[in-house]
Amino acid sequence: QHLAAVEFNPPGPEKIYSKRTLRTKSNEKNLFITYDTCEVIPGPNLNMIVGANGTGKSSIVCAICLGLAGKPSFIGRVDKVCSYVKRGCAKGSVEIELFRASGNVTITREIDVLKNQSSWLIDKRSATQKAVEEQIAALNIQVGNPCQFLPQDKVGEFAKLSRVELLEATEKSIGPPEMHKFHCELKNFREKEKLLQIACKEKSDYLEKLKQSNERHKQDVERYYECKRHLDLIEMLEAKRPWVEYENVRQQYEEIKQNRDQLKEELKKLKETQGPLTHKIQEYEKQRRQLDNQVKMKRKTEQECVKLIEEAKQAFRMKRDDEDNRLQKISNTRKMIDDLRNEIESIGSCENLQPQIDSLNRDLKQVHEEKSAIDVEINERLKEVENLKKDQESKCLDNLLKQREEKLRIRYRDTHDAVMWLRKNKNRFKKTVFEPIVLMIHVKDYKNAKYIENHIPSNDLRSFVFESQEDMEYFLKEMRDHLKLRVNAVCIPSITYANRVPTRALNDLKKYGLFSYLRELFDAPQFVMSYLCYQHHVHDVPVGTEKTRAIIEQVIHETKLKQLYTAHEKYVVKTSVYSNDTISSNTHLKTAQFLTFTVNVQERRQLEEQDKERFQTLDTELTTFYEKIKHLEHRDNEFRNQKKDLQDRKTKKNHRNKKLTTYNLEAEEKKTNAKIKEINVQKAMLVSELLSLIKDCTTLNVQKVDLVLELATEGYEKNKLEREYKATTLNLRQLEQQFNDFGETKRRLLEKCKELMKKARHICNLGPDQSIPQEYQTQPNGSTSSLPCAFQDLPNTVEEIDSLLAEEKTRASCFTGLNASVVEDYKERAQEIQQLTEELEQKTNELDNYRQTISKVKERWLNPLKHLVEQINEKFGSFFSSMQCAGEVDLHTENEEDYDKYGIRIRVKFRSSTTLHELTSSHQSGGERSVSTMLYLMALQELNRCPFRVVDEINQGMDPVNERRVFEMVVKTACKETTSQYFLVTPKLLQNLTYSEKMTVLFVYNGPYMLEPKKYNLKAFLRRRRRIGVSRMDQ
Repeated sequence: QHLAAVEFNPPGPEKIYSKRTLRTKSNEKNLFITYDTCEVIPGPNLNMIVGANGTGKSSIVCAICLGLAGKPSFIGRVDKVCSYVKRGCAKGSVEIELFRASGNVTITREIDVLKNQSSWLIDKRSATQKAVEEQIAALNIQVGNPCQFLPQDKVGEFAKLSRVELLEATEKSIGPPEMHKFHCELKNFREKEKLLQIACKEKSDYLEKLKQSNERHKQDVERYYECKRHLDLIEMLEAKRPWVEYENVRQQYEEIKQNRDQLKEELKKLKETQGPLTHKIQEYEKQRRQLDNQVKMKRKTEQECVKLIEEAKQAFRMKRDDEDNRLQKISNTRKMIDDLRNEIESIGSCENLQPQIDSLNRDLKQVHEEKSAIDVEINERLKEVENLKKDQESKCLDNLLKQREEKLRIRYRDTHDAVMWLRKNKNRFKKTVFEPIVLMIHVKDYKNAKYIENHIPSNDLRSFVFESQEDMEYFLKEMRDHLKLRVNAVCIPSITYANRVPTRALNDLKKYGLFSYLRELFDAPQFVMSYLCYQHHVHDVPVGTEKTRAIIEQVIHETKLKQLYTAHEKYVVKTSVYSNDTISSNTHLKTAQFLTFTVNVQERRQLEEQDKERFQTLDTELTTFYEKIKHLEHRDNEFRNQKKDLQDRKTKKNHRNKKLTTYNLEAEEKKTNAKIKEINVQKAMLVSELLSLIKDCTTLNVQKVDLVLELATEGYEKNKLEREYKATTLNLRQLEQQFNDFGETKRRLLEKCKELMKKARHICNLGPDQSIPQEYQTQPNGSTSSLPCAFQDLPNTVEEIDSLLAEEKTRASCFTGLNASVVEDYKERAQEIQQLTEELEQKTNELDNYRQTISKVKERWLNPLKHLVEQINEKFGSFFSSMQCAGEVDLHTENEEDYDKYGIRIRVKFRSSTTLHELTSSHQSGGERSVSTMLYLMALQELNRCPFRVVDEINQGMDPVNERRVFEMVVKTACKETTSQYFLVTPKLLQNLTYSEKMTVLFVYNGPYMLEPKKYNLKAFLRRRRRIGVSRMDQ
C-alpha cells in the first residue's frame, strides 16, 4: 500500500495567496499554500521532496494529513481547516489516491471556507468523515502518530514525548494490531483489579469489624433475653391483676346490691308510720301562727312608742346642747374683741405712711428711667459690634465668591455669563432663583471639598436652582434660544428634604472611623440643600478615615451602606439582581477644583487690626454700662423692699379695724337670752309628752306578756310532737342516706367493674363484643369466674400478685444499660456478616479470575513487545555505532503490575567521555535530538507495518557530518524492498550525497516567474540539459 498520487486544487484561476505565511531565510513573508493546482506522483520507496523555504514543500505534507482525515492540530499550525485554503478562495480540495492490491482507492476532501466544513468523497462517491476514517484505519494509516507522520512543527515535540506516549505511538506504528489493544485491556484490567482489591480489603476489614462488634455484644444480647423473660412474666402478672381486681369488685357489687334491696323495704314501712304525726304537727303550727301574729302586732306598737320616747329625749338633748354652744360662743367673741383691740394699739398710727410710700415711688421711677437710658446705650454698642463683624465676614466671603466666579468664568464661560444676566434680571421671576450650586455652597473645612466635588457631578455643581418650574422653563428658553448659552438648571422637590434624618445614626458608625455625613461638611441655602439631599442623598452618605479603608470589608458587610467615602477613595455597594451577592466598587477621589478657595488669612488679619481699637473702646463702654445697671438694680431692690414693708403695715391695721366693727356684743346677748327662753319652753313640752308615751308603753307590755305565755304553751305541745317527728325523720333520713350510699357504691362498683373488665380485655387483646376463648378460662363453662386459663399458674390474690410482681421487677431492674436496639443491631450485623461473607467470596473469585485473565493477556502482550523493543534496540544501536556514538532503547517500568506506566526509554551518547543519557527536550542539543529522532524512526522503518511514513525538515538542526550519515542511513533503509513508502522533506542537501536508483527526488519550484504546471515539460528540460552538457564538454 503506497501513496500513489496527491492532488490539491483550490479553485480559481487567479493567483491568490494563503493567510498563513512562513519565514524564509531572507525574512520575507512568503505564502503557505501557494498552489492553484498541483499533482504529486511519488515513488514506492524513498521520496525526497526538496525545495527552498516558502516554495510549498510543507503544503504537500499538510495536504497528505488533511486528505487522510487528519485534524489541523496534528500539523501544529492553525486550528481551523479553512485556514489551509488560499486567501480569497471560497473552496479548496485535496485528492489522494492510495495503492491497494485489490484496487486503488481515491479519497477527496472539499473544504468550504465560509462554513469551515468539509465534504468527503470515496472513489468519487459522497461519504461521511466516519466512513473515511474507517477506510484509513483499515489501511493502518495513522497521521496522528508521530512515529508515522512527523510534520515540521511537530519535530521538536517528538523529544518531549513521555516514555508512555512513545510506547503507545510505537505500538500503533509497528506492533501487531492486537498489541495496543492488549495494552489497553491490561490497563483497564489493572484498574478493575485495583478496585476489586480495594473493595475486597474494605469488605474484609468491615467484616472483621462486624464480627468483633457482635462478639462484644453477645453477652449483652444473652442478658437482654434473660431480662425479657422477666419482663414477660411481669407483663403476665400485670395482665392478671386487673382480672383479679375485677372479680373482687364484682363480688362486692353483688353484696351491696342485696343490702340495698333490704334497706329499701325498711324505708317503705317507716314512711307509712310517719303520716299521723305530720297531721298533728300541722294543726299546732296553724294555732302557733295566729298567736305569733298577735304578738308581732303588740311588739310593733311597743316599738313605735319606744321610738317616740327616744325622739323626745334626742330633741331635749339637742336643745340643751344649743344653749351650751351659745354661751360658749359669747365667751369666745368677747375674748376675740379684746385681742383685736390690743393688736391695733400695738401697730400705732398710720397717718404718716403714705408720704413715705410716695417718696419711694418717685425714687423707683428715677431708677427705672436711668436703667432705660443705659439699656439704649448698650443696645447701640452691641449693634455696632455686630455690624463690624458682619462687615469683616462680608469682605472675606465676597473675596471667596469672586475667586469662584473667576474660576467659573475660565472653565464654564456660558455659566458665568448666565450668572451675570441673572443678577440683572431677577425681577423677571416669580419665585426665588439661586445661582449655580458651586457659588451657593460654603465648605466648612476646605480639606473636605474633594468629597463634595466627587459626589456632586460637575453638571449639577454649575446648575441654577429654581423654586418654580415655570421660572426654570422661562430661564432655559432665554439662555438657549435668545442668548445661545449652554447652561444647566434644576427644580427643587415639592417637599423639603433638607432636614431628612440619616438611615443610620452617626454614633453607630463612629466605631468604623466614619466621622460625619456629607451634609454636615458644608453650608447651603435650605432650598439648595433640599435638592442635594433629594437628588444626591448627601444626608445619608458618610465620610470616613484611613481606619475605614483598613476595615472596608467589615464596614460593607455590617453597615449595609450603599455609598461611603474614605480618606482617598469612594465606595459604591450594590446587590446583584441574579445572585443576590454584594458587589462593591471603589474609585480614587479627584482633586477639588472650585470649593478649595479659602479666605486670605493676611487680609482677614488686616481687617481685624483696623477694627481692633474700636472693639476695645466698645468693650470698655459696655463694661461701664453693665456696672451702672448692676448698681441701679441694687437700689431698685432696696426701694421696693421698703415700700412693701410700709404697705403691709397699712393693710394689716385697716383689716383689723374693719373686723372689729363687725362685732355688736349687746345685740348678740339680747338674741341669745330670747333663744334660751324659747328652748326652755320646748323642753317642758317634751318632758310632758315623754311621760305620756311611757304610760302607753307599760300597758302594751302587759298585753304582750299574756300573749307570749299562751304562745309558749302551744309551742311546748308542738315541740313535743316535732321531737317525735324529728326522731322518726332522722331515722328515715339515715336509712335514705344509707340507701343512697348503697346506690352510689353500687354505681361506683359497677363502673369500676366495667373499667376493670375493659382493662383486662385490652391487656388480653379481646374486643368489647368478643367472648372469652375456652383456652383462657380457668373454670369449665357455666362458672362465674372470668379469669383466663393462661393465668392458672400465677397467684390468685392481688397481694400475692403484687409481691411476685415486685420481685420480678427487682430482678428485671438489675439488667441495666440494655436496649432493644442492641439486639436488633446484633441481628442486623449477623445478617450483614453472612451477606458480606458471600459478597467477599464472590469478589475474591472475581479478583482471581481477573488475575488469571491479566496473566494471559500480559503474556500475549509483553513477550511480543519485549521482542519488538529488542529489535528496535538492535537497529537503533547499530545506527549509532556506525556514527561512532552509542544509543540504547529499552522497555522501562518501575512496577510490572502498573501497565499504564510502561514506556520506551531512549538513551543516547554522542561523546565518548559521557555516559548514556535519556533523550529529553532539555539535556541534548537540537541537532542531537534531531539525529536521535531520525535514527529511532529509521529503526522502526524495517519493522513498520504502516504503508508510508512522512518526516518534514528533520535535518534542520544537524551538523553536516551527522546530516550526511543520517541521509545515507535513510537511503539505505528506505530503499529496501521490504520497507514501506517514505517521504523525507528537506529545504537543503549536502553535495556528493549517496543516492539510490529506487529513490524518487521531487523538486519544488514556485514563484511569480515559474511556468504554469501544464506548460512544464520534464523531458524537454532533460534534453536541453544534455545538449548544454555536451557542448560544454566539446569546448
